[in-house]
Amino acid sequence: MMTTAPSAAGSIARDRFGLGWRPELAAGIFAHLDQIDMLEVIADDYFDVPRRELSALRTLGAQVPITLHGVGAGLASALPVEQRRLDDLARVVEVAAPVFWSEHLAFVRAGNVEIGHLAAPVRNCRTLAGTAENLTRARATVGAWPAVENVATLIDPPGCEMNESDWMLALCDALPELPLLLDLHNVHANALNFGFDAAEFILQLPLARVGAIHIAGGEWIDAGSVAGERRLLDDHLHPVPEPVYELLRFVAAHAPQPLNVLLERDGAYPPMPELLREIAAARAAVARGRAEAAAALHQPA
Repeated sequence: MMTTAPSAAGSIARDRFGLGWRPELAAGIFAHLDQIDMLEVIADDYFDVPRRELSALRTLGAQVPITLHGVGAGLASALPVEQRRLDDLARVVEVAAPVFWSEHLAFVRAGNVEIGHLAAPVRNCRTLAGTAENLTRARATVGAWPAVENVATLIDPPGCEMNESDWMLALCDALPELPLLLDLHNVHANALNFGFDAAEFILQLPLARVGAIHIAGGEWIDAGSVAGERRLLDDHLHPVPEPVYELLRFVAAHAPQPLNVLLERDGAYPPMPELLREIAAARAAVARGRAEAAAALHQPA
């Protein structure tokens, strides 16, 4: 049965570690389920498939816990989300019965024009109200709140009245039951691209609502506007860098609730042992954070 929040008390008994389901990785995944606690499936891939493929997704969920991750709703917008997309999500969620479902705090279209990627929204009161309304409609249609994910960006959207953490905190204040999916590579990339401290950003969020975490890798690209200026692109095509594991350790030390940690890889797939090593590194990072938190509790006053 799907829970309304991945961090809800009693819904998860322990930290779990997994990766995104991709057909190219299927053989390796099934051969190593002893090292994979859960899988994240892209919900949009199943919007227009025959019923038998949806049934196969439910069969997959019977073998290993799955989550559904939406990528195209465009919830973080002053524009109303398309009801058709919410209905599609609801249908897939009903059949697949995931542990939870998630979507991005992203802007993806204006009217009928698709921009082709997950863009950071203009952070102002208008988009804040629109996002809260879209999320409320998503909750009513699907039957559970999505865990919402922070996004990476190469530019600071023009017209912003708030920084990212203040905007997210205001959204959480408006929707007290809203769970969070914290993408640590997105935090890392934005911190480097815009010169803020990633750990401070994390501490500004309501960490008690974080039940799921994404880790991934990216690459540096030429920013173009100034010679030698670069931006870190979150492309999910490269190994997880060490600073992201350090952020994972940091979160585990400050968020005592069980966490679902999911490795994202969308192409340039390495051999399966390399992906399993990244999952093992994530386990080790969380274990270090848990040990630090336990040691702090036992320090003399």
